[in-house]
Amino acid sequence: MNNIYDVIILGAGPAGLAAGLYAGRSCLKTLIIEKGQDGGQIAITDEIENYPGCNVEEESGPSLMARFTAQAAKFGCDRVSDTIKEVQLEGKVKKLIGVKGEYEAKVVILATGAFPRPIGCKNEGKFVGKGISFCATCDANFFEDFEVFVVGGGDSAVEEAMYLTKFARKVSIIHRRDELRAAKSIQEKAFKNPKMNFIWDSVVEEVDGDELLNKMVLRNVKTGELTTYEADEEDGLFGLFGFIGMVPNSGLFEGQIEMERGYIKTDEDMHTNIEGVYAAGDIRVKSLRQVVTAAADGAIAAMQAEHYLSNLE
Repeated sequence: MNNIYDVIILGAGPAGLAAGLYAGRSCLKTLIIEKGQDGGQIAITDEIENYPGCNVEEESGPSLMARFTAQAAKFGCDRVSDTIKEVQLEGKVKKLIGVKGEYEAKVVILATGAFPRPIGCKNEGKFVGKGISFCATCDANFFEDFEVFVVGGGDSAVEEAMYLTKFARKVSIIHRRDELRAAKSIQEKAFKNPKMNFIWDSVVEEVDGDELLNKMVLRNVKTGELTTYEADEEDGLFGLFGFIGMVPNSGLFEGQIEMERGYIKTDEDMHTNIEGVYAAGDIRVKSLRQVVTAAADGAIAAMQAEHYLSNLE
């Protein structure tokens, strides 16, 4: 039994690291497995203002996550860098099979997150965090009095665009169709908003700039015509937000865990349909995906794991 952990946490984003912190403080033998860098999506965010207790000046995703990582390490969490290829979650001992090895535990906390569906334009990766964003709640404040563009036409895209009008001087929705897909009630509010503009039948073909995003080429899907947009000279940049859906990192668990549109279903205590398996953070069905809610999920999952383990025979 010495090689069997009490808890394995899959993913080292805010949810996974918070779970590690709480599990470690509860004196549980804990392993955190992460295939990439700690932090998940937040690791590519240059500035953070809305996490309670963060540094008021110059807090970044990496700096905040470095403290998360240090706290988990302080309480004795083991760490492995590996890509998990298969999970066996049923039974009293769960097994995770990776490229580098196999790992067993009595409890597994799934914290693999979700990522925004890319806009799909040339040079997109170069400007993520430097003009391109996928979270209005996170980044709207950085574009106060600037011009902002939003890609998408569903409920989320239109609602996020309206939220952005509280900050930006002008918000233009770029949609590949000639009408929105959002609910009519949402559309009505958007059309009445004086800051809202609509660019129909168009997709973003390419983005460009020096250090920051200040140029964009749109393609009309019906005519093929290309239109170039450049930032106002005094601004020097504009914002481009993508809201064309999220992609949960849940393919590994298909057929074992109950899901809804690819997200793991849990109760309010992070229990999944399998005993001893919990889910936390962006991977689960929830209404708000933010660092603060992910961290809360992780804490709850770890404490529920402690209760479960204390009742095992």
